[in-house]
Amino acid sequence: MATPDIYTKMRDSDRRIEQASTDDAELGPLSQLPGTWSNTPGLPGHGWNMIALPFGGPAAAPFNYRLLVNQYNEDLKFTLIGSRVPNRGIRAVPGGVEEADQFVVTLDYVQSIKQIKADDFPESGLAGEFNQDIHHEHGLWLNMTNEVTDGVNIGRLASVPHGDSLLALGSSEVLNGPPVIPDYSGLPIGGPTDLSNPYLGPYKHFHDNLFEGVFDPVNPNDLLKVANQDVNIVRTTKLEVDTTVKSGGIHNIPFVVKQANAAQMKSIFWIQELDEVDDYGKPKLRLQYFQTVILDFFGRRDGGPGLVRWPHVSINTLEKVS
Repeated sequence: MATPDIYTKMRDSDRRIEQASTDDAELGPLSQLPGTWSNTPGLPGHGWNMIALPFGGPAAAPFNYRLLVNQYNEDLKFTLIGSRVPNRGIRAVPGGVEEADQFVVTLDYVQSIKQIKADDFPESGLAGEFNQDIHHEHGLWLNMTNEVTDGVNIGRLASVPHGDSLLALGSSEVLNGPPVIPDYSGLPIGGPTDLSNPYLGPYKHFHDNLFEGVFDPVNPNDLLKVANQDVNIVRTTKLEVDTTVKSGGIHNIPFVVKQANAAQMKSIFWIQELDEVDDYGKPKLRLQYFQTVILDFFGRRDGGPGLVRWPHVSINTLEKVS
């Protein structure tokens, strides 16, 4: 929520778009994001991804899907601030109505991801090669400075070249110390839950033969916890958004809806201040995230209505490099 001084400044000033700065108080919980975040030089592959995909042909039997896992490097850049963006409104007061405008501050981002290792099961020959560009995303983070509804004070807008656009809404929180990384099962929802079931053969394959010796698609968030071992994190800003929050959602092109519909997205960003300082005397910063996109395809196998829900999980640990 904006302080009265910041609210008055936005109300009485013109809208502006300029280079984002970590000194801009109008960004609120997003204020540490401006700049470039990247995987640590010399220590590639803090990014991990898993996704189940429809897959046909003799090699696909009896699953008709393959599980793709990859390791990646990422650049995540936050560059432009759009400040004092007014959403016009009114409210009832005794004797009439008054203005009740909301002011939104936006932060532009671009995400670029290169694959460094990949494997799938059953083997398709489609996993891709080293240093292949596998993802490019444009979007905005929103700081709703006032007139907050149902505790929703942040949002994320994103568009990806598969033909998907989303609005995810949520809230921010500041924590003393490190984040609590939640446990998360990467197994499909609406299917069997016992890895001995043949239908989960691709998951069992990577559970028994960890990808790159460390990544388990059954428990993907374990690597975020490992990355925090022996790291002294003194303060964490948590940004959590979800497309299932009221008025959020995802829209996809017809082919995506028909074949593997992206139905939900949830992401948690943890901006971490370390017990170290950079060359400018400011706390060194890290950024961890957990993101899951739910893909719906194939009929449920547990007798329930609808389709099996397949978690597409991405995790990473980034350092601020500029």
